[in-house]
Amino acid sequence: MYTAETQIRVRYAETDQMSYVYYGNYAMYFEVARVEALRSIGFSYREMEEEGVMMPVLESHFRYLKPGKYDELLTIKTTIPTLPGVRIRFEYQVFNEQKDLITEGWTSLTFLKKDSHRPTRPPQNLLALLKGYFQEAG
Repeated sequence: MYTAETQIRVRYAETDQMSYVYYGNYAMYFEVARVEALRSIGFSYREMEEEGVMMPVLESHFRYLKPGKYDELLTIKTTIPTLPGVRIRFEYQVFNEQKDLITEGWTSLTFLKKDSHRPTRPPQNLLALLKGYFQEAG
C-alpha cells in the first residue's frame, strides 16, 4: 500500500455563504492530492500524457463528515491500496487543522491510450515506482 499526504489551504472562492468548503470542490482537492502523491514518488502525469497515456476518472465517491472552513489548512492523506492494473484506485481522507477527519472518499481511474481511447496497462515506470510499496502474496 502506498500513502502520501498533501496540504491545501481553503481559499475564499472555494467556500459557500457559511464559509464552508463547497462540496463540489472536494473533487478538485482529490485531484490535487493524487497528482502530488504520484509526484512525490517521482512520477509525472504530464510526462505520462506526453507519452500517450491518459487517466480519466471512472467513479468517485465522497462522504462528508464535518465542514472544511475558509482559511483552514487541510491535510489530504492519499492511499493507493493495490498495485494498479488497467484501473487504479485512490482512497482519500481529509483532515482539518485539529486533525479531525472531515471528508473521505475514493476515485477509480483507468489508463487509456491517448490516440485510440482504448484501455491499456499502466506505464512501466509507474509500476516500478510503486512496486516496492506492495508485498508479494505467497
